[in-house]
Amino acid sequence: MFFTGFLLSAASYSRTSILPGAYNIPSYLPLIQGKKVAIVANHSTMVGPVHLVDTLLSLGVDINNIFCPEHGFRGEMAEGLTVKDQIDTRTGLSIVSLYGKRKKPLPADLENIDIVIYDIQDVGVRFYTYISTLHLLMEACAEQGKQVLVLDRPNPNGFYIDGPVLDTAYRSFVGMDPIPVVYGMTPGEYAKMVNGEGWLAGGVQCDLTVIPCRHYTHKTYYELPVNPSPNLPTMRSVYLYPSLCFFEGTIMSVGRGTDFPFEVYGHPDYPDHIFSFTPEPKPGASSNPKYNGQVCYGVDLRNIPLKFLRNNKYLILDWLIDAFKEMNRGEEFFNAYFVKLAGTDHLQQQIIEGKDKFAIQWTWKKDLEAFKKIRKKYLLYPDFE
Repeated sequence: MFFTGFLLSAASYSRTSILPGAYNIPSYLPLIQGKKVAIVANHSTMVGPVHLVDTLLSLGVDINNIFCPEHGFRGEMAEGLTVKDQIDTRTGLSIVSLYGKRKKPLPADLENIDIVIYDIQDVGVRFYTYISTLHLLMEACAEQGKQVLVLDRPNPNGFYIDGPVLDTAYRSFVGMDPIPVVYGMTPGEYAKMVNGEGWLAGGVQCDLTVIPCRHYTHKTYYELPVNPSPNLPTMRSVYLYPSLCFFEGTIMSVGRGTDFPFEVYGHPDYPDHIFSFTPEPKPGASSNPKYNGQVCYGVDLRNIPLKFLRNNKYLILDWLIDAFKEMNRGEEFFNAYFVKLAGTDHLQQQIIEGKDKFAIQWTWKKDLEAFKKIRKKYLLYPDFE
């Protein structure tokens, strides 16, 4: 009944409507029927108005359990908080956290599973942890001989590439593979690259299938139908996130604990007092934000036109460099997390030395060109160049 209705509703989309891979049920239903299935999912794992888990259960798919990433299955956990195993009250299925005691599925988690579906909306930024979850999932499945099915989704920042390429000496959960900060790939393309380049531990490869999006290209400006996580509530925050997240490795606040996270930055001692904000706990977004209850002065970016951010196609280092100068704290401006976010120790040193943004970006050029050659091999959609 639902399957028929879904086909009719899908047919009502225009020929140019972007459809994530999850919408193309006829392409992947035969791959999972009769198999024991697990799903890596969260609140963005939707097929129209219906969650993919509910959709597949209605089609008789044997779902054994759900894996969930940072922010939890319903996307309501604040950043960095441990996500606990639980039972989904709606379906009765076990939810296994991949952002708690373990970030990689254990052999026991996959013991009664034939295939794992990955379907999560990403934002195309290296330190956004959903792709680290995908990497470790692929690694676990390769080691246990399980299949991985990625239902691809568009990348809202997929129209450019920029930033330092990760030095694997600084590998962490906010940067696992040698890719730039903004890498211009969908989750499906990224999965193919991780597999093909032998980046999984021990060079193992998983049995990977990707169901592509329809009508998507890397020139497309994709408007997210669902907020990908609590602190990226608007398209402006999604576009600003690659540049502003560096502030998480500094003494500055990026507005967590306000109604406009990743659209502002500031500090209680910022010298310009024209604009201010006061971080406070926000249920499901920030339980204890930086400078909780303190007035922060800083810079308001909420009036920057979306068109400017789409046309810019570079990380905007101006704000980071300006804040470093305005605060006048020297090395104390940074904390240990900054190097993990940057994926290199060079960026921090370059800012301390007073290099301008053009000199900094020039040092990325060689590594970016090498990455682009690798990336080209795994693209599923027309590129932006």
